[in-house]
Amino acid sequence: MSSVIPKTIALVGLMGAGKTSVGRRLAQRFSVPFVDADHEIEAAAGCTIAEFFDKYGESEFRKGEKRVIARILSNEPCILATGGGAFMSLETRKCIRKTAISLWLRAELDVLKTRLSGRSGRPLLKTPNLDETLKALINERYPVYSEADLVVDSNTASLDETVDNVFKTINKFFYSGIKSELS
Repeated sequence: MSSVIPKTIALVGLMGAGKTSVGRRLAQRFSVPFVDADHEIEAAAGCTIAEFFDKYGESEFRKGEKRVIARILSNEPCILATGGGAFMSLETRKCIRKTAISLWLRAELDVLKTRLSGRSGRPLLKTPNLDETLKALINERYPVYSEADLVVDSNTASLDETVDNVFKTINKFFYSGIKSELS
C-alpha cells in the first residue's frame, strides 16, 4: 500500500480509549495497514496476553511487547494501536519517538468505565474495583502519555467524530510540523 503518511502513527492511551476502533478507521482513511500490537504479541507468543501474564508475568510481557513494537516500526508506515502499558516503557517510548508519531487518545474515567464494563479478557481488568484500578492507572500513566507528540480527546464524540478529529490533527501535524492538542 502506498502511504499518505510519512511515518507510522502509534496510538497510545488506556484500554477503552478507542485505539483499536479509531485505528482501524484511520488506517482506511490513510490507505495504510492497521496493526494491533496486542494481536501481534499474541501471535508471536502463541497464547493470549492474559495467559502470557499468568505464565510469565508483566515484566516478561513488556520485554516481548518492546521487541514486537520495534519490529512493527521497522516496516512500512501504518496505524499502530499499542497496548495500554507500552508507552510506559522508556525504551519503547524512545523507539516510537525515533521512528513514529505518537498520538494519545485521552479519555476521562467515566468514559473508560462505560466502555470497559463487561469486558474481562484483559489482565488489568481482573480487579474487584474497576473504578479504583482505572483511577490508579490514570494517575500513573497520564503524565507519561502526555509526552506523546499529539493528543486528541476521545470522550463524548462519536467514533466517526473522533476519527475525524484524529485525521485532522495528524494532517495538521504533518503539514505544519507543530505539536498539537485537539480537545
